[in-house]
Formats: sequence, C-alpha cells, structure tokens
Amino acid sequence: MDALSGLIDTQGVRGVLGARIAAGEDWGWWSAETPGAAFHAVTAGTVWIAPEGGDPVQLLPGDLLLLPSGGAHALASDPDTLARTSPQRSDDPLVAGDGTVRMGRGSARTHILCAHYAHDPVTSAPLLAALPPVLLLRGQGEDEGLAETVRLVGRELAAPRPGSPVVLARLIDVLLVQALRAWLAREDDSAASPLHAVRDPAVSAAMALIDAAPGDAWTVTRLAREAAVSRATLARRFPAILGETPAAYLTRRRLDLAARRLRDTDDTLEVIAQHVGYTSVYAFSRAFRRQQGVPPGRFRVAARAGTIAS
Repeated sequence: MDALSGLIDTQGVRGVLGARIAAGEDWGWWSAETPGAAFHAVTAGTVWIAPEGGDPVQLLPGDLLLLPSGGAHALASDPDTLARTSPQRSDDPLVAGDGTVRMGRGSARTHILCAHYAHDPVTSAPLLAALPPVLLLRGQGEDEGLAETVRLVGRELAAPRPGSPVVLARLIDVLLVQALRAWLAREDDSAASPLHAVRDPAVSAAMALIDAAPGDAWTVTRLAREAAVSRATLARRFPAILGETPAAYLTRRRLDLAARRLRDTDDTLEVIAQHVGYTSVYAFSRAFRRQQGVPPGRFRVAARAGTIAS
C-alpha cells in the first residue's frame, strides 16, 4: 500500500453519485451546501460555476471542479444567467426516467457529472482539508489518465446502458485519485499536510508502513530502516512535512482504526486494544479518550446511533 492509497482507505473516503445533468440553453441552478466535497466533471459543452461569494469560472469539456468544503454554488449556461442564479432564483430541474436531470431549453448540449465525496465521520484529519477552497483541473494539460477517465464518464452519460450507475460510481472514486495526483504534480505549496507528505519518498514510505500494519510496534528506528533512510533524516522530515511526529501519526492511525471497530463490530475492548497495538485496555482507553473526547464504550453507543459529527 502506498501513502495516498493508505490515506484514502484509512479515512474511508468515498464518492457518491449525484446528478447527471443534460442541459440545453438558458438555465441556472443553485446547488446548496453539502456535507463533504462537491465535484463536477464536464464531458460535453460548457458550464459556468461560481462558488457562493467567489469568482465565476467557465468549465470546458474534460474540465473538473472540486469544492473540498462542499460550499454552496451556482451552475449556469452563461455568465448573465449565472449572475442572477441564487437560492431564491433557481430553475426547477426535470428528472427523466433514467435519473438524468434535464435543464434549459432545446436539445442537450452540455453534459455534467455531479458527485460528492465524504470521509468516514469517525476518522480524524479529513484528507481533502489540505486542498484549496476551489480546485479546478483542466482537461487539457493535466494528467492524461484523468482526461481518459473523463472521456469514459462522457461515454456512459451520452449512451447509458444497463449498469451505468455502477460504472459511474466506480469512476467517481477513480476521478478523485487522479485529481489528487494531478494537483500534487503541479502543487508547490510546502505547507505541512498528509497530501504534501505523499510527495516525499521517505515520509510517504514510513506512512505506508504504518498504514499497512498499525498494530505493529513501530519505532522511528525501525521505520527508518524499512524506509531505507537514516533515523535522523526521518525524525526531521516527518514532522516538517506531515505536521506531526511518527509516534503521533501512529497513535492517530491506531485510534481511527479502533473507532471503526467500535462502531462496526462487537469486539471487546480487550480485543480491539490488542489489535491496534495496545498492551492494556487502560492504556488504550486513555489514548482513545484524549483523541475522541469520550471513552470507548460511550463512543461505541454514539457512533452506532449516528451522532458522531464528521
């Protein structure tokens, strides 16, 4: 497992298919704030999008727009319509029998796949928080794999067949990975974050080792040896690039895994503590309460009731 795969897997980041828009002329649609990240991929035609309080941007075929915070935004056929689209003034969509959202007048010229991404609410440090408020990736000039996947999406939207919703749902997850790859390839920000750490060979190797076996008795010395880097280098670069020490990352990773097991299984605290690398329930419970704010037993009840905030 590489570091990016580990981050996506451990935080349970998943895409959820939203609207499939087929639009003609003269239309505007207000998209309210959503949990997680909002995502739009244009496979044909053009669309104008403006985040609430932000500048408008035109998306062309092959372009993708990601709003990591899921903020409200307007979509429209042209700048004038965009300017007058708001929560109080939004066209009513017509949903076809196949689930496609029809917008505007005349035949469909623009096709857009809308989705959102969310992380498992019991995990810490949301992965997409490191991204800018608006992430625009152009179909031309970005990663070729990203462009090819958008073309696959376009074919499914243009000619839906049996199983198309399943195909689109899988492609949404692929698009996120490829969007993150494209952003990392062009991003030069040195701010400490899990995503920036993916680009550092030594730190990402150490992260991947922890993600693959969080219950192991990892030390900086062992991580450095298996990552093929000196202990001093790893001890210096890990917190500088990731924003926390290897020990802190290991602890957070273990407790995120424990939180999932508390919610999803009936395992005893003893079993969970041992599984995530703690030698006693007492030590595990203390660490868990420091991270989650409540003891494991109370957390299990709240998580199963769905009252854990993301």
